[in-house]
Amino acid sequence: MSGLQLIVVSGLSGSGKSVALHTLEDAGYYCIDNLPVSLIGELARYAQNRDAPTGERFAVGLDARNPPRDLEHLPQMLAALREQGIATEVLFLYAEDAILMRRYSETRRRHPLAEGDQPLADALRAERALLEPLREAADWNIDTSRTTVHDLRGLISERVAGERSGLSLLVQSFGFKHGIPTDADYVFDARCLPNPHWEPRLRAYTGRDDCVRRFLEAQPDTETLFSQIDAMIRHWLPVYRRAGRSYLTVAVGCTGGQHRSVYLAERLAEALQDDCSHVPLRHRELS
Repeated sequence: MSGLQLIVVSGLSGSGKSVALHTLEDAGYYCIDNLPVSLIGELARYAQNRDAPTGERFAVGLDARNPPRDLEHLPQMLAALREQGIATEVLFLYAEDAILMRRYSETRRRHPLAEGDQPLADALRAERALLEPLREAADWNIDTSRTTVHDLRGLISERVAGERSGLSLLVQSFGFKHGIPTDADYVFDARCLPNPHWEPRLRAYTGRDDCVRRFLEAQPDTETLFSQIDAMIRHWLPVYRRAGRSYLTVAVGCTGGQHRSVYLAERLAEALQDDCSHVPLRHRELS
């Protein structure tokens, strides 16, 4: 085994690839942006040289300006690198078209696939199609539609903070009225539980506060729901490990993402601390 680690960062233009690469660079990765797919193998051989300045951890940014044929063959190329003992993962970033169009409007940048008077919507559609093989091969997908720059940096930093050989499990609470997190591997619905929002004395608090916790723990169905979620995740963790997964995201939602989902996410993250190498916790609506 070479001990080398490679993270391929790709995704839709405007979704945060530069932020991701800068975060990895701050974490000690040797980063190269806009690298042609055809040069990844050469970079790996260069990095295997003990005198190379890349060290043992490096990341490359890829976008849709690569030839379509090269992008199609990238999954096979990465599989070959893994056979050489290089720990290789793909991070894919994306966002809703309306969000990406707003970001381009704010920055006044030109989309890399836009030609002439081509509408931005057409360029985004073409980019999604070109990068679909890479999205399907990704180990880690992040939807940045509702993620700030600081949130994204924190999320990536948390994910690479643990041991790379272990399984990092992100537990996230959210509110259904703000949209389901599309990058989650599991989504659980806590709206079946009584809502503390309708208790005037509890409305201003969150699932982190003792008064809300006591209210929910007094409900007969709360323990049943938590136990079933906990048992399901524990049952499938060994399967994900055998499949070589490094990241897993479990999302728990309620109506507003303030009480029930926060409480269950807090309990789940605490309960699974000993089962995974790293268990970051994120409350999407509280941040």
